Amino acid sequence: MVNLVFFLHLFQTNIGRVSLMTGPSMLPTLATDGELVVEDVISYRHFQRALQRGDLLTVESPVQRGHIICKRLIGLPGDIVCVDPTGRLAPSTEHVVVPKGHVWISGDNAQWSRDSREYGPVPMALIKGRLIARVWMFWFFC
Repeated sequence: MVNLVFFLHLFQTNIGRVSLMTGPSMLPTLATDGELVVEDVISYRHFQRALQRGDLLTVESPVQRGHIICKRLIGLPGDIVCVDPTGRLAPSTEHVVVPKGHVWISGDNAQWSRDSREYGPVPMALIKGRLIARVWMFWFFC
């Protein structure tokens, strides 16, 4: 039993995991009532796969430590990004340069998302993985 727990911990920390994502910030990409997703940990952590704008990332929240969030990657280090294209939290003309070692993330549903528009650039050390698939729950429709 101890070996199984140890194996699962190593697998989830270094290779990948299935996680449940909930909340309205990623609508319409992910459902609010919860959706199972597959996270790729190994390619980013161990093989330094380059992150690409548009990737869906799992990140430890910079304002609520220990809480994992899912957001879309908008800006990489050195990119110039618009702070808030909606103009709700900052003038839509305000732009910033993403500092080295940081990324700019945003929820797909800007009205309900707490993201870089509020807390600024996020340290890359907080990135946990990249979403690679959604698990279709056929029993949900039964």
